[in-house]
Parts: sequence; structure tokens; C-alpha cells
Amino acid sequence: MTTTPYLLYSDGEGNIFEDDTLYAVGRAGWDAFEVPEEQWIELPNGGNLYELPGRRGIGIDVLTGEMRLCEKGWAVAAFIPPAHTGLFIAAYETLSDAPTLPLFCYTAVGWKDNKNWVPAVRIEKDIRQEAAGYDDVAIENGTDSLLKNYPHNRLVKHLMENCCMTYCCPAAKNFALGRWECPVPTSPACNANCIGCISFQPENESIVSTQERLTFKPTAEEIVEFTVPHLMNAPFPIISFGQGCEGEPLLMWETIRESIIEIRKHTDKGSININTNGSKPDAVAALCKAGLNSMRVSTNSAQKSIYEAYYRPNNYQFEDIIESLKVMREHGGWTSINYFVFPGITDSEAEYEALRKLIKETGLNMIQWRNFNIDPDWYMGRMGMYETGEMLGIQQMMDLIREEFPDLKFGYFNPPIERIKGDYYTSYAGASQ
Repeated sequence: MTTTPYLLYSDGEGNIFEDDTLYAVGRAGWDAFEVPEEQWIELPNGGNLYELPGRRGIGIDVLTGEMRLCEKGWAVAAFIPPAHTGLFIAAYETLSDAPTLPLFCYTAVGWKDNKNWVPAVRIEKDIRQEAAGYDDVAIENGTDSLLKNYPHNRLVKHLMENCCMTYCCPAAKNFALGRWECPVPTSPACNANCIGCISFQPENESIVSTQERLTFKPTAEEIVEFTVPHLMNAPFPIISFGQGCEGEPLLMWETIRESIIEIRKHTDKGSININTNGSKPDAVAALCKAGLNSMRVSTNSAQKSIYEAYYRPNNYQFEDIIESLKVMREHGGWTSINYFVFPGITDSEAEYEALRKLIKETGLNMIQWRNFNIDPDWYMGRMGMYETGEMLGIQQMMDLIREEFPDLKFGYFNPPIERIKGDYYTSYAGASQ
């Protein structure tokens, strides 16, 4: 008896049903595939279901074994929570009048034994963004306390009122709770024009940004004021310059350098990280000399052509991000890539070879296998990708990379200094429970 879940569909009014005449399948690139049974896991706590208007779900007919459309309603996809990486996108056929989907991830999903199932893997043991770990009352109290303690700090106000209370950002919630990684947005401007930017979209674009970008340039004094207490008092503390709600932090590297120097006059605790596009290797070198501990570089691909087609960089090129990763390692720092996983592109044979080259060339420490928040059809169309080529499968690609590079870490979050020093899972994960 098969353990494959049944296809789900929506009636367009928020009600979701199973179609027990169709087994759920997944998508990679433009094509639908049967999902290996062992790759289905129960939808983790914190996951959600989306209806996909103007799209008909694709499934395998339970009697004939042939793929066909579900005509009963709209297709359904899952949002899988942080620490998990999706292995297949939701499979559907898009009608001509379908609206462009918002900037979320759209993982395949099915229904079996009164549970939702998704093709995914838990890539990270860290519990820092577990849904069950957030207490709304404690978050509100923490927010009120921070706003009271830093009444004139524009950045604290932005983090609490916008990021935490309006956008429900998990990192900002953790800051309100005084724990782990604290976000430090610093730049209102950016030197890339990412197709799927979550904080800025042109008015004539068919998608809208999910949040408003930082609108001011914080001073080093504002940054130091709240980051020093966090580093001194939070468990396994990290401060991270550069967030999705802003531009490119390396454009503010002088302010960041000044902040790091001043922070380290007060405390040597914790880790100082930057989330960046890696566009300015010289700035990275300067920050390393000031005391930067780790760097995460975002990329949708290890291939120059695919990277530049998506990021549309201004005054930098793909080679600069490779150089920044090298510079960070040369200064003894920890390097990660924030790797946007898109089944059918991420696991292509060409991408696999390019990723192997990047790891070898830069001495990369970690891959953060992140789900790509974007409308699949819209993305592939904008990238000019109209055919699905040879692919390995996301799970097989992970297995091959892990086998060839046993010291390379897999994860989803920036590691604290305890993990960087090699004592992560015995100290951090256990203490966080």
C-alpha cells in the first residue's frame, strides 16, 4: 500500500480539501515528478498552506497511474518553516489569467492520515525560529521594554515597531526576547536590483515587496547602544548587520567598521556577522580587520550568468562575491552562502559543478539551504529559462556535496561563535531547548 499523500485543492474561499483520486506530486523546473516516498515528511509546526489562484493542481491518478489535472479547484502549496528545506515545488498548471504569486515559497504538499505532508528535509538542528518558542506576551513585554530603554534610538524603534510587531520577523522577535541573533539593519540603499527583492519593487511590477525598506542611515552610536548589551547578556549571542528589510550593508561599511571597533571596546563576547551580497571585497577586508567574525553571502546560483540575471548588480560583478568569500577566509573568518534553493535550477548538473568549484575556490565553511520565496513561473520566465534540463534532485545534490566536502556545514542560520569554534551541538542546541 502506498504511503504517498493525496492531492489538496482549495475552493477559492479558504477551504482546502483532499482529492482521493489523485496522489500528490512535486515540481522541479517546469516539470512534474513523482516524489520518492521517503522524502515526504509531516508539515512541521509553523508551516502554512496557500491556495494558488488561477492554477490547477497536477497529480497521479490512483487508478491509471497517469498524471492529470485536478479540475475541482485551485492548487495548494505549503510554506515550510525555517530550518527546513523543500525538495520539490508545488505542481500545477497556470491558467492564462492567473495573478502573479506573492514573494513566498511554494512547496508541494499532500494529505494522508489526517496530516499534511511535504517533500522536505530538516537541514538545521538550531531551534531559534521554532514557532513553539515564541510567547506573544513575552515578545510584547520585551518590545515595550526596549522602546522604553532606548527612547531616542531610531534603529530600536524600527526593529520593534516595524520588524517585530508589524512584520512578525522571527529575528526581531528574538531580539525582543533578549536571545540569540539580533538583527542590525544599516543601509537604506542597495547596489543590486534583485528581481525578487522583498523590500523594494518598482511600481509597475506585477509583484509587491513584502515589507518596507529601512528609510534612514543609523549612526554608529545608535548601533553600539543596543548591540553591546545584547552581546553581553543574551545566550549564544550574535549581532547581524544586513537584513531583508534593507539595502546592502557594505554600502555603509564605514559606519559598520566604526560600530565594530566601538563594540569590541566594551565586550569581546559573542559573534559579529554580516549578511551581504559580497559586492565590495575591500570593505570586507576592512571589516575583518575591525573584528568581523562571520559573513553570509546571498546567491541564487553559483553560476555567473544566472546570478547576474537575477541580482542585476550595479558597479560589481559575480567575481566580486567570490573574492569577498576568499578575503573573509584569509582573515580567519567564517563564511556561509545563503543559497536560494529552486528545484530544477539549484540541482541542475551545471549548477552542481559550479557549486563544487565555488566551495573549492573559496574554502567555504557552510551552505544555508534557504527556500526561495518567489513565484516559480514568474521567476523562470524573467530569467529566460523555458526548458528543464538534466537535474540531480535536491536531496541527491545535498548528498553528493556532503560526501565530497565532509567538513562543509549544512544549515539554515548564522552560527554563534560556539558553533564556529566547533562546540556547537553539545552546547548551543542542547542549551536552547
